[in-house]
Amino acid sequence: MVPSTRLISLIGLYYPAGKTGRPAFPIATMLQIHFMQQWFGLSDPAMEEALYDVPLYSDFVRLDGGMTRLPDESTNLRLRHLLETSDLAARSLALVN
Repeated sequence: MVPSTRLISLIGLYYPAGKTGRPAFPIATMLQIHFMQQWFGLSDPAMEEALYDVPLYSDFVRLDGGMTRLPDESTNLRLRHLLETSDLAARSLALVN
């Protein structure tokens, strides 16, 4: 199942460590959310809402539906921008294919 260890390692070089503020969500979780957005054509706000409203989505990304904190739309946006600005989207696709 996606994401693989190699994909996580590649993105981990650029992923923020979360040294201040709230801890960052695991890379694997954020990648699974990103993939679901692509598969189902969901915008960042729609994905945030789906994580709260559709138990299957939060189960798939291994988030506890009763968590007080789930990735919000800006968290999803920041990951997508990271993938785009660091040329990780193309490198990730090459790695998966």
